[in-house]
Amino acid sequence: MTGTGSVDYAGRGVLVTGGVRGIGLGITEAFLASGADVVVCARHEPPDLPSVNGRTASFVAADIRDPEAAAMVVDTAVERMGRLDVVVNNAGGGPTLDAATASPRVSARIIDLNLLAPLHISQRANAIMQQQAEGGSIIMISSVSGARPSPGSAVYGAAKAGLTHLVASLAIEWAPKVRINSLIVGLVATEQSESHYGGAAGIAAVAATVPMKRMGTPADVAGACLFLGSDLAGFISGAALSVHGGGESPEFLAVVRAALEDAANAADAERTNGAS
Repeated sequence: MTGTGSVDYAGRGVLVTGGVRGIGLGITEAFLASGADVVVCARHEPPDLPSVNGRTASFVAADIRDPEAAAMVVDTAVERMGRLDVVVNNAGGGPTLDAATASPRVSARIIDLNLLAPLHISQRANAIMQQQAEGGSIIMISSVSGARPSPGSAVYGAAKAGLTHLVASLAIEWAPKVRINSLIVGLVATEQSESHYGGAAGIAAVAATVPMKRMGTPADVAGACLFLGSDLAGFISGAALSVHGGGESPEFLAVVRAALEDAANAADAERTNGAS
């Protein structure tokens, strides 16, 4: 798989929340391909579970916004795999909302899913990992929405910003046994991208705004997870790793370029008129 490298996870146990579609599916497939035993969770079991080279992820149905359900997921993962080396808190998301009229109930559910659910999972995972000789690694899938203004998804962005800050604090509290890091994920193309961005033309237009001139892929995010979960990242904790293809060019630069181009065109026209 492109971007996943060849880190060996044979004999390791990995839990991926929301690991059955989109970015989560890519993460699950990457760990399976690298030899890990993988447990995934979501509210509903998909028709087909993630599978690579004849190796299939194990599924647990749960709404991890419920602390007891979150603890059950972690405990079930340990029962099935005998250990828990890596947790990827991938489950998240939220609808487009006008912050002025967003209902308290919807706002609370967005915060529950994107901030509190990862905390619930991580608390139980930490309790397990602290008892393991090798400790463990926890990875939070955060977002660029939490690192810059996020109009239309202000509550989601605030929750993701909180997630990144949470990582910095937990890395101190839970060291040295448990490493915890976050990925600041940018624009990623998934199976829902065409409907979300208005088709192929919309995707191309969005991709053109990224310095790398393409949207990310689930495999790009998965590669970063493989790295952070491995011994290669053994001295990395409390970090926020950007996986966004170089970020987003500030909008004012486009305005400045357009103004400079207009000025140059006006000067050319004036010279042409003066010469005629």
